[in-house]
Amino acid sequence: MRLLEKNTDVALLIVRLSVGLLMLLHGIAKITHGISFIEGMVTNAGLPAVFAYGVYIGEIVAPLFIIAGFRTRVAALVFVGNCVVAIALAHSGDIFSLTKHGGWAIELLGLYMFGALALMFSGGGKYAVSSKHILD
Repeated sequence: MRLLEKNTDVALLIVRLSVGLLMLLHGIAKITHGISFIEGMVTNAGLPAVFAYGVYIGEIVAPLFIIAGFRTRVAALVFVGNCVVAIALAHSGDIFSLTKHGGWAIELLGLYMFGALALMFSGGGKYAVSSKHILD
């Protein structure tokens, strides 16, 4: 069946849409409800409160670029950086923890981060806006 033949470009599109759309929802929530809790974490870490606004780049701009496949590798690098900062500021105590069901305590964030890391190495694929093959 041709539909089930190996197609790396469709797989990359699925990963881009999954990682990008799901993180974008977190960014939309930040727009809707504000980032005062992030500002608190940033200032508690001894950093200027203005650094909290970087969450909009990591959770809105980078996901939109990833979804579109525009400069996917750079956007994925920013996305991974956003995840690392989130782990450091909000989840550092959970890095080596499991849930009561045996899952990694930060598995959702880990899935986002490692999905973006894969895109960092692979690029966006044929169905990306910045692909050289988009018009093929």
